[in-house]
Amino acid sequence: MAEQIALRTFSIIDSLQPQTASFIATVARGFLPVEEQAALLVEVAPGMSINRVTDTILKSTSVIPGMQIVERDFGMLEVHHDDRGQIRAAADALLAFYEIKESARLKPRITSAERLTGVTGYHTQLINRMRHGDMIRQGETLYTLEVHPAGYALVAANEAEKHADIRILEIVTFGAFGRLWISGDEENIAQADARIRQVLGAIDGQANPG
Repeated sequence: MAEQIALRTFSIIDSLQPQTASFIATVARGFLPVEEQAALLVEVAPGMSINRVTDTILKSTSVIPGMQIVERDFGMLEVHHDDRGQIRAAADALLAFYEIKESARLKPRITSAERLTGVTGYHTQLINRMRHGDMIRQGETLYTLEVHPAGYALVAANEAEKHADIRILEIVTFGAFGRLWISGDEENIAQADARIRQVLGAIDGQANPG
């Protein structure tokens, strides 16, 4: 019998968008993804269990690990591959090993989503000093998202980029909460927000009341 884990984030991304893939490559310590590859994002508790998750997935398929983050409470793994079938096989291998269903994951819960229009120059400089992605320009609209569990911040970023003309500034996919910063004009930020809410709201799983 496999060890017991709590499945927090579990999501297949069918096609990594250019900025999202590049952002992962900026912060990852593993083998970096490229755009249009498929990816699997897994977050579990306790954190050390992510090592068993990684072992199971890599021994069962030919997927490539990009990010693995091990914290005391939570562990996160991102793997990618050109073949979407390999990503599905990795997901199935994990669920079979732990004898759980995909619906055992937590439903995403948006804890904060804010839009700031016409951001001032000094504010943009504060943001630009801490980001790993693109830069925000004075006068643009800033969108910030906080989501629980953390891994769904990456899903939100990829969907925002797919459906709106935005720039990804920063993504935090680990810890107690995930966070996303994007910028663009007001109309495109509104489109991104609508798509994020639609996609995260459609993910099934265990109740996540907060």
